[in-house]
Amino acid sequence: MSLFRSGNPVLSKEDVWAPASTSDVMTVQGAVTKTVYALLVTMTAAAFVWRGFLVHHQDMTPYMMVGVIGGALIGLWNAFRGDAGPITTTLYAGFEGLAIGGISAFIQANPRYQGIPMQAVGLTFCVMFAMLAAYKARIVQATAGFKMGLLAAMSGLCLLYLVNWVLWMFGTGIPYIHESGPIGIAFSVFVVGIAALNLVLDFDLIERGARVGAPRRMEWYAAFGLLVTLIWLYLEILRLLMKLQDGKGRSRTDS
Repeated sequence: MSLFRSGNPVLSKEDVWAPASTSDVMTVQGAVTKTVYALLVTMTAAAFVWRGFLVHHQDMTPYMMVGVIGGALIGLWNAFRGDAGPITTTLYAGFEGLAIGGISAFIQANPRYQGIPMQAVGLTFCVMFAMLAAYKARIVQATAGFKMGLLAAMSGLCLLYLVNWVLWMFGTGIPYIHESGPIGIAFSVFVVGIAALNLVLDFDLIERGARVGAPRRMEWYAAFGLLVTLIWLYLEILRLLMKLQDGKGRSRTDS
């Protein structure tokens, strides 16, 4: 298996990670700095939408839709082009911030789910640091078998979501997985686990890239890839917390 193959499709292109021929090489610290920058851009854009919706009671749907569409287009461009720079990474972070800010604000506005977005943010960072600690302690290692297993799981998830989307077009869908019952909650826990484990592959890829002297521009690509995973993780944790809250509500009603 190739040195630079990752379960994250954003970080899986191998040619862009070829060792640099000059001293201008990638470092772990550089990738971390750019990731922090991208996260700050995302959080600033999300806070803008959050404040506009909850404090000023503005209709932030246009911002959210611009974020969803813009984030998807920039994300696909970066992924298939196999490169990312300061401009495209900043644009992606800003668009995604608008999207998740709008989603989070709408959820917060529902009395049943108040407080859940903030819990999801905290849990996302807790999971990230826990996985980083586990990776650094070599408790979890990105072995060849680990990568193949995680890639198979992610491929299965993609196929499942594709089938569900096709069924949704015909007015139906895969039963149980989006509900708040035991099967739906277990499915969300599984997806959160897959997203969290994908962070290990991202950490490993960045460390290996720095070790062999990949070009410095790949620090931006690494930051973009980590941001993709973290946003996915946040949305899945948000979905899980909502299901758990619905499950509690159903239990109180039944009793």
